[in-house]
Amino acid sequence: MAPRPRRRRHKKPRSSVASMVETPVPLTLSKPGPSIDALGFHSLETNVPGLSQLILQKLNMKSYEEYKLVIDGGTPVSDFGFRCPQEMFQKMEDTFRFCAYCKALPSGLSDSKVLRHCKRCRNVYYCGPECQRSDWPAHRRVCQELRLVAVDRLMEWLLVTGDFVLPSGHWLWPTEIVQGWDTWFSMRRLQLDATLDAVLGSHAMTTLWASVGRPRPDPDVLKGSLKRLLTDALSRPLTLGLGLRALGINVKKTGGSTIHVVGASHVETFLTRPGDYDELGYMFPGHLGFRVIMVGVDVAAGFSQSTSVSPLEPGTVQLSGHRGLYHNFWEEQVQTGQTAHPDLVVAFHPGFHASPDLMEAWLPTLLLLRDYEIPTLITVYSQQELAASLQILADLDTHLTAYGANPFTSLKPEQVYSNPNKQPVYCSAYYIMFLGSCCQLGQGHLEEKVDGGV
Repeated sequence: MAPRPRRRRHKKPRSSVASMVETPVPLTLSKPGPSIDALGFHSLETNVPGLSQLILQKLNMKSYEEYKLVIDGGTPVSDFGFRCPQEMFQKMEDTFRFCAYCKALPSGLSDSKVLRHCKRCRNVYYCGPECQRSDWPAHRRVCQELRLVAVDRLMEWLLVTGDFVLPSGHWLWPTEIVQGWDTWFSMRRLQLDATLDAVLGSHAMTTLWASVGRPRPDPDVLKGSLKRLLTDALSRPLTLGLGLRALGINVKKTGGSTIHVVGASHVETFLTRPGDYDELGYMFPGHLGFRVIMVGVDVAAGFSQSTSVSPLEPGTVQLSGHRGLYHNFWEEQVQTGQTAHPDLVVAFHPGFHASPDLMEAWLPTLLLLRDYEIPTLITVYSQQELAASLQILADLDTHLTAYGANPFTSLKPEQVYSNPNKQPVYCSAYYIMFLGSCCQLGQGHLEEKVDGGV
């Protein structure tokens, strides 16, 4: 928990800044800060010593710096790449080969032992019957979910290659009716059924399962996986829409609306295509344009930028990126009028509750958002993270306006890579919204609200 800081006040921006014309955001490297991507990669060693080096070896890389270069959209200096899909899937699977109980890697096994996967989930490995029996009490609680993880991990390749194109187009139902995935699936049912049938019968699907070295699952299993992947891809744009709607943002403002996604990483930018946020536009018929700017130290260097001239064209969604810390971006771009003042700021899984270094990096941004009274939405993975994040924000005197379960959470389970029998989590499972400053809820009240349901 971060100590309660002395209240920081910023000079209020002139009202004219919000209406100034935006120029394209340059993708330049600001002073680097703590990286959640780097912390996540290096934390693998805590649970499974040697795992990070195994991953680099399978990717034909010598260091994390080379790995990061590829994620950033650069060209690695080593012999990165795979000769065929079979080699790629095999090496990807090899990075999951460690004993879930004793954490032994293949290189640490005796000649008489070999790692074999659980026959139920095909997702975790054991070096022998003894370890598997000892681990069963923990594994049995997550085995079924991990079976889904194992299928989704392979099916996700169809999104990367573009062979699974998400259904899109104007919403057939009013926005207020589509309150979550159940109603969204109902609205898209005919279009979605046709899309899924086409993917199941495609050459790409046949090639995928011929390359992975395991039996092809039943059609219902594959359809379920495609639906989960769809929710994972659309969760972010629809969560932006949730924030706009809940916080009462006027999406028909002259010149369009601006959303800053702060703490953005390779997850939001590495493989993002220009049309990936179009569903946000369909959520608000008659909107006058959305400008979505990804800001973070891990924004991919090759992330595409829009070159269109402001104001935005009505009905369009423009994506762009800036690499650096948000409070620096604010001083360099927003306060100078080079970038439009945000109508909404969103942070997907900032993680400031988990690391003193990350909290130190996030503190200036959180204080800035509070003091400029910018409508802000944050997503978290779990109720535990929700409670910790709420308390930090309360300690910072933010005015908490709403929090709860996200109706547009990803339905794709996320395995904790180096600790596979930990309960899987779901991206953007919960949200927190705040606006300005107010000594809102005490610790006891927050714990009561979270434990009692949100």
